Amino acid sequence: MRREAARVVRFVAAACVLCAHAAWAQEPPATTPVAAPAPTGTVAAPPVPVDIPLVGGDAAYVRTPSAPDAWGGPRNGSEATLSDRVVSYRIQARLDPVKHTVDGQQQLTWRNRSDRPVSSVYLHLYLNAFEGEGSTFFTERRRLAANGGSRGTDAVKKGEWGYIDLGNVEQDGAALKWRYVHPDGGPATDHTVVRVDLAQPVPAGGSGTLDMNFHSQLPRVIERTGYVGAFHLVGQWFPKIGVLELAGERGATAPRWNVHEFHFNSEFYADFGEYDVRMTVPKGYVVGAVGEQQGDPVPEGNELTWHFIQGDVHDFAWMAAPGYETLDGEYTGPGSPPVKVRVIYPPEYKASAAPALKASIDSIRYFSSTLGPYPYKTLTAVIPPFNASEAGGMEYPTFFTADSYREVVPKTINEFLLDFVTIHEFGHGYFYGLLASNEFEEPMLDEGLNEYWDDRMLRERGQRVYLTTPFWRFFGVEAPIGGFELERMLARLARAADPLGQNAWNRLSSGEYGTVYSRTATAMHDLEERLGKDVTEKAFRQYYATWHFRHPSIADLQATLSEVSGKPDVVAQVFDQFVYGTARIDDRVTDIVSHEVLPLPGTVVKDGRRTEVDSDTIDASVKKQRDAWKKDHPDAKKGTGPFPWKTTVTVWRDGAPVPQTLKVTFSDGSSKALRWDDDRRWARFEIVGPTKAVSAELDPERKLFLDNNKLNDSRTVDANHAASHRWGADFAALLQGFYALLGTL
Repeated sequence: MRREAARVVRFVAAACVLCAHAAWAQEPPATTPVAAPAPTGTVAAPPVPVDIPLVGGDAAYVRTPSAPDAWGGPRNGSEATLSDRVVSYRIQARLDPVKHTVDGQQQLTWRNRSDRPVSSVYLHLYLNAFEGEGSTFFTERRRLAANGGSRGTDAVKKGEWGYIDLGNVEQDGAALKWRYVHPDGGPATDHTVVRVDLAQPVPAGGSGTLDMNFHSQLPRVIERTGYVGAFHLVGQWFPKIGVLELAGERGATAPRWNVHEFHFNSEFYADFGEYDVRMTVPKGYVVGAVGEQQGDPVPEGNELTWHFIQGDVHDFAWMAAPGYETLDGEYTGPGSPPVKVRVIYPPEYKASAAPALKASIDSIRYFSSTLGPYPYKTLTAVIPPFNASEAGGMEYPTFFTADSYREVVPKTINEFLLDFVTIHEFGHGYFYGLLASNEFEEPMLDEGLNEYWDDRMLRERGQRVYLTTPFWRFFGVEAPIGGFELERMLARLARAADPLGQNAWNRLSSGEYGTVYSRTATAMHDLEERLGKDVTEKAFRQYYATWHFRHPSIADLQATLSEVSGKPDVVAQVFDQFVYGTARIDDRVTDIVSHEVLPLPGTVVKDGRRTEVDSDTIDASVKKQRDAWKKDHPDAKKGTGPFPWKTTVTVWRDGAPVPQTLKVTFSDGSSKALRWDDDRRWARFEIVGPTKAVSAELDPERKLFLDNNKLNDSRTVDANHAASHRWGADFAALLQGFYALLGTL
């Protein structure tokens, strides 16, 4: 998930940081109406339910690799379906565009993959996150976003709340009891998860079907879903079953339900299945959705019913709005079916349509070639309307929302943000969609790895980031910078509060959660530099081949990187320091001295006799040899001569150890590279050679982006400001971009 406002906040925050550093009861809440539980059915649940435990609120990164047969084992393409489908949804929905409501009937069929009967299932009612201030979402918002740096912080006015009322739930005609539960220990006023007690347990390996109806009130768009005017983005709008994980899957040692409350920073996690959805909307509305449209919409009076089906995905969202236009394209490539690509946009943002279409097709091509072929037949991108920025930058399988601009000028911040947000939201189709990692517990596997792969795509295209506007560009302010360089500046490397592998809600702040994007991209960049670009890409391709349609964990990622690279120690060091820890790196050159090695006064034994050599004699001899040298070498450079030079360089480590290269440059233009690859706090290097040293520099090829302070990486023998110029230019570029952004506000 990515959008402009979050980027702007992060740019501003980064500028400020750099400036300073450089010098979540069944009873409804009292104030919000909530549907009462369904009446008790005539068929009771089993007297002794077979309870399966729930994952709790402290769940985060997994360090035990999943079993080889987890999630049914790797998919090789010969199976009847792309994924091992666990659930199917058949939904009929009707949109009331005046009241901004959706009324639905849903048939949910779920397969019990475990070795025991299941007497209760759990459903997410995500939309209840927006029913009132008592939800886990709003409770955490008050804490995590107190200092800004987050999306989803707009005030909710009267009549703008959203919720979902779950009505009757039946199993084979028997009414079922359900109640709210709080797996993460959230407030009693949170109603985003319900437990449904079944009339008949679902046997091991068997399937059960639930029929239910629901009423969803969309909020004014606040985060990921809602309406603005007649525009409706309908996401997280239906009752959705949780995930039953089995032993050997993501660290589980026995069956367990993974069904978290809707947290402020978290996104989602669900089983693969098939969605067959019919949406009835007024005539004149344009509809876009996950999956393939099934023929033309069917008229019903003043309404049309649109029908979409998509298999092998784990969510379904759609949009409906009048007056929208479409722009179509197609992608064809090895291993993929022909992909129909559509951009749906409001007329006022026509300028955004063509760039979004191009970026979408380019993204399919890049991700297909570097990870694996895109397997679906459609991709739909939606440009939100004016005043609906909270709807922008959100991903669903085969469907996402991008950014909105009236004007897209080359080499400006608008061009970059539209391009990057499109690439980023498409990229989620792989890391969130096809790999289907648990975004609640391990957001790094989606947001972070996606950000990293997006930056690789920018690098492959030779695309720079221009932090400027048309106005400032007229005056020559362009401030181009590389994608990874920008990520480094936004990563808060000086003082990380949380490990990258932490879950989405146990974070110091939303701002710190934001570093899941940039700090992961930076850490993966540095790991790539140590493993090699080709090896890293081979490892990620293997990670995708092994784990797509399966829900990998962080441990599974680490295991794949280690195996393919053949360097488990290197991978473990980076993961221990940054994924499981909050290490800081700051290596610096503290001192460099270079002097001639001259004869020294004292006694010496010559021809069997001890004689004394005094300073005067030495001075005369030194002068004579220097004069002769100059005569024989009239064009000799400064820092050369008849005597050798001894150079001593001292380096210091303020943080975690990381392999370093120290480059010492000499006056004749030659240089010597030394390795500092141990855990000493400091090290001293001595070099004796024919010329005087000019400078010493750590990380001369600029491969180590995790180093918090690059200004102290180099030092000269004589006073020279080149070291500060080297990385200070990055700050200048960011500062120029910051001023350019101010011009857009």
